[in-house]
Amino acid sequence: MTTTPRTRNLGTTGPRVFALGLGCMGMSALYGDADRAESIATIHAALEAGVTLLDTGDFYAMGHNEMLIGEALRTAPAARREQALVSVKFGALRDPAGNWSGYDGRPAAVKNFAAYSLQRLGVDHIDVYRIARLDPDVPIEETVGAIAELIEKGYVRHVGLSEVGAGTIRRAAATAPVCDLQIEYSLISRGIEREILPTVRELGIGITAYGVLSRGLISGHFPRDRQLAANDFRAHSPRFQGENLQHNLNLVEALRAIADRKGATVAQTAIAWVLSRGEDIVPLIGARTRERLGESLGALEVTLDAADLTAIEEAVPADAAAGDRYPSAQMAHLDSER
Repeated sequence: MTTTPRTRNLGTTGPRVFALGLGCMGMSALYGDADRAESIATIHAALEAGVTLLDTGDFYAMGHNEMLIGEALRTAPAARREQALVSVKFGALRDPAGNWSGYDGRPAAVKNFAAYSLQRLGVDHIDVYRIARLDPDVPIEETVGAIAELIEKGYVRHVGLSEVGAGTIRRAAATAPVCDLQIEYSLISRGIEREILPTVRELGIGITAYGVLSRGLISGHFPRDRQLAANDFRAHSPRFQGENLQHNLNLVEALRAIADRKGATVAQTAIAWVLSRGEDIVPLIGARTRERLGESLGALEVTLDAADLTAIEEAVPADAAAGDRYPSAQMAHLDSER
């Protein structure tokens, strides 16, 4: 066991960050109602614990999440505020009702999105900037080129990518240095291991892994009979439906047996597994409360030896999950799945 906080590099060109980042989306949208005061307290607690990377998207509740982070940074102690690095996704288009209507990666749009994000966050630069999904109508070279221009002018520090496949990664990296790829990676979402992970490692690009607890599904805290609210997107997620849910929760119980033997929680074991996959991977934990944050940070104290990893792989084999990670309409937008 070790209690020493670890730091990792976001690729060969990116900053050094705490080994776990904080994904802030759920504090504003898509997981049902959230408590603003508790969200800000959780961000403060994360910074106090040494977390440096805060991840958001300008489309999370149409700017609400960026404003929430901005408030948290303004009210944090100066030393903690200065350690924070903000990663922003842009490009997702929404209407006033919250409906999704595609992605915009045009250079003029990139700069427009950045201007609004800087204002909402209350910062003079964005540390990592990335389009949330590939715009099929705009070459990735143009989108990344626009971010590179923002870097030249001091508004952005690093280029990131999100949910793109190996070919797009290579084209982007040939345009400008890319520090990391943000993509889903967990015990039950391992598709990147086939082609994407070898590609980013060849190019010296890091991974910021989201969905490490598969949106709470493999956290050990999701009841079999839970009724999801209408404003919780998991209500429409294939992995949370009917027989798929029951199958996936059976996998969680198999993982729980291993976690119990380790004296850890299911969530800590699942996060520790992602941490074990390489020093170039930074898991993003989506804690919305200080209690869940504390549990997730405990994963840094869990060490998994070869026997543990073998047992985990046997309990939750690759491709064991039932259901896709997004509904079919959203899967169609994922360059990483092509």
